[in-house]
Amino acid sequence: MDAPTGLISALFTGLVIGVLGRLIIPGRQAIGCLLTILIGLLGAALGLVVARAADAGWLLTLLLQVAVAAVLVLVISTITGRDAP
Repeated sequence: MDAPTGLISALFTGLVIGVLGRLIIPGRQAIGCLLTILIGLLGAALGLVVARAADAGWLLTLLLQVAVAAVLVLVISTITGRDAP
C-alpha cells in the first residue's frame, strides 16, 4: 500500500515544483503537463541534493528545488524551441 501512495506523492511533488518553476520564467512555455512533472521531479531531486550538501533548512531546500526547476524549464524550452506565442 505504500508504493501507490509514494508514487502519487512523487507525482504531486513534481507537478507543484514544476509549476512553480514555470511561473518564475517569464513568457509562456508550451512544454506540456507531463514534461512539467518530469522537470519538477528532476528539479526536486537535484535541489534536494544541493540542499543536503549545504545542510539547508526546509525553506531553503524548497527554494533551491524551485530554482533548479526554473532553470530546467528555461533550458528545455530553449532547446526544444517550443515557446508559445
